[in-house]
Amino acid sequence: MNKFSLTTGTKRFTLLFLLFFLFIIVESIHSGDVATSYPERIILNVTAQPATSQAVTWRTQGAVMSPQAQIVAANASPDLAIGAILVPAITDSVIIDGQIIYYHAVLFDTLSPNTVYAYRVGDGMVWSEWNQFRTAEAGDAPFQFIYLGDPQNAIHSICSRVFRMAYQKAPAARFWLLTGDLVNNGESDGEWGELFDAFGWIARVTPIVPLPGNHEYIKMKTNDETIHNLTKLWRPQFSLPTNGPQGLDETVYYIDCQNTRLIMLNGNEQLETQADWLKKVLTGNPNRWTIVSIHQPLYSSAKNRDNVHLQKLFLPIFDNYGVDLVLQGHDHCYSRTYKLRTGKVVAEKSRGTVYVVSVSGPKIYTLNPLYQSLMAKMDSGKQLFQVISINKKRLSYEAWTASGELFDKFVLKK
Repeated sequence: MNKFSLTTGTKRFTLLFLLFFLFIIVESIHSGDVATSYPERIILNVTAQPATSQAVTWRTQGAVMSPQAQIVAANASPDLAIGAILVPAITDSVIIDGQIIYYHAVLFDTLSPNTVYAYRVGDGMVWSEWNQFRTAEAGDAPFQFIYLGDPQNAIHSICSRVFRMAYQKAPAARFWLLTGDLVNNGESDGEWGELFDAFGWIARVTPIVPLPGNHEYIKMKTNDETIHNLTKLWRPQFSLPTNGPQGLDETVYYIDCQNTRLIMLNGNEQLETQADWLKKVLTGNPNRWTIVSIHQPLYSSAKNRDNVHLQKLFLPIFDNYGVDLVLQGHDHCYSRTYKLRTGKVVAEKSRGTVYVVSVSGPKIYTLNPLYQSLMAKMDSGKQLFQVISINKKRLSYEAWTASGELFDKFVLKK
């Protein structure tokens, strides 16, 4: 017999081996597809009209044929897919460390106010878990939100406890407002990954309202000039309102929520353009309360800083249009002014603005006494978060430590 001929048993064994080998290859390919198409870094962002719309963004490691989301008014049945509406996503791609990463975004609109919705994201085959959010109420109704200063450093290891304590204190917060320097290096995908890990599932059920700090800008040298550009990762991974000045989309914007107008400013560029825009946004503002947020403080409280140019540009606008509260970061300490107008302390019942600086991360600066006479409270060396509650003509502010102690509070009334 030819030594290369096979017996029937040997042929059967060889065939089974080949079939098993092919099965392993197919399963490996399929598993790889699932891994690269599985939704990660899912995040809710508020829209300009949070009572009737909601934005969600996520990313995949690989390209997917049909990025999409499903949404349905939540109910007690586990059959959430029945009756769910499919919404196609738009996709952007970014090269990170030599790899193409795909970011997908969906806008849910024509929603009903004060309604719990369940949603999931994916590609029609591979899905995230179902998550839920509640839309804002259409009119004047009480609500809370969380305000956080710079996370920036050791986000996963140290800031995560602040986020979790904040959620415990105000689990029904309408949104979380972060005043910039979300990470230390805006181009570092690893640091952004830390932020999303620290958020955990909170960002999937609570809308995030971010604004860029100086660390979201990257220094670039062109000939003899140094310029600062917004990180390429900002716009792909957030879906924010585009009602700001042209060229500053998704870094300058405002939202109207339950008789409160919240305005996000970008303290890093085109300040004069923003000042002109701000006057238009505040003219005829129909809301009872007006809150502005900007990364760099108007009254600096650390490291011998003094942002006089911001004062000259924005203080007259805040005074003229009756801004109630300004939320800031950047100085890595805590400070809260008395109610101010034209740079001076005014009576509690007088018209004026309170300016707050806070920090949620571990990076700490020493205090600057320059504006101490205007300050109701100053401190350093603490990780903090703030819960702001608005109920008709009353605004209640509470600052809490990472360990859950009440640190500061005040009330504004109208």
